[in-house]
Amino acid sequence: MVLSKQTKRAVIGRRQKLTPYLLVLPAFLVVIGLIVYPVLTAVNLSLHSGSATRLTGANYRYFLTDPVQLKNIGYTLFVAVMTVALALLIGLLLALYIRFNQNRLSRLVMALTILPQFIPGLVAVYSMMLVVRNGGTLSRLAQAAGHTFNPNLMYSAKGLIMVNLWFNIPFAALLLLASLTSIQEASIESARDVGANRWQLLQKIILPAAYKQFFIAGAFIFMGNVGSFTTPFLMGGNTPQMLGVVLYKEFNQYLDYNRAAALSVILFALCSLSAIVYVIVNMRREKWR
Repeated sequence: MVLSKQTKRAVIGRRQKLTPYLLVLPAFLVVIGLIVYPVLTAVNLSLHSGSATRLTGANYRYFLTDPVQLKNIGYTLFVAVMTVALALLIGLLLALYIRFNQNRLSRLVMALTILPQFIPGLVAVYSMMLVVRNGGTLSRLAQAAGHTFNPNLMYSAKGLIMVNLWFNIPFAALLLLASLTSIQEASIESARDVGANRWQLLQKIILPAAYKQFFIAGAFIFMGNVGSFTTPFLMGGNTPQMLGVVLYKEFNQYLDYNRAAALSVILFALCSLSAIVYVIVNMRREKWR
């Protein structure tokens, strides 16, 4: 059977329209299998209790009304938010110094900023514990100098925040530095020529160039810390606890899979807040400007 030219063009047109969808189909199926299906399974499991077949919100009411669990949620949000705020502030200061100071010290700071990215997290946490615990390196150095010094950083929020900063300051600094490198020296010099001071340079030129990365870094840092497990498990106290540790205990110690699923959904909802910020910043960048 011989096809007409018009029919051939129609077939080729349909193939061209279908090709992008076929190319993206494997990735789409992976997302469905590894992300969407587990999330839907967790939601379904969280709405059941034990062997009961009817839907119930008891698992969510437990975490949202129990005083101990509310304290755990508040503690987790406090640690995560403080980590975000301090990491962004210190990361911005480091990025500014590295970007606008071309000397040996700035290159050394750059190298030290990158270094934590190459150290495994578990090794870093144990190393930090050896240094900051009472009776650790800092305490021994103080004792050798004739003083008594106990940092009291173990099993406390300030200790968790300090270790979280060790991980997250490099990430924030490098992401912000990438945006600051787009600022032309001519723009800085022109602003100085017309009398702009450092605050005006920061407000009018530097921050507008870095605001997108500022929000993106904050979103990723929040998501990485609100559900963190390794550092809170090793350095956190018995009460209150980070939600990652609570989830571990619900699943492995208490074997309450329904409550564990409910807590997973709550963590997913908290992380979704950061995801929403990330999407809004990317989608509305030009409009905000």
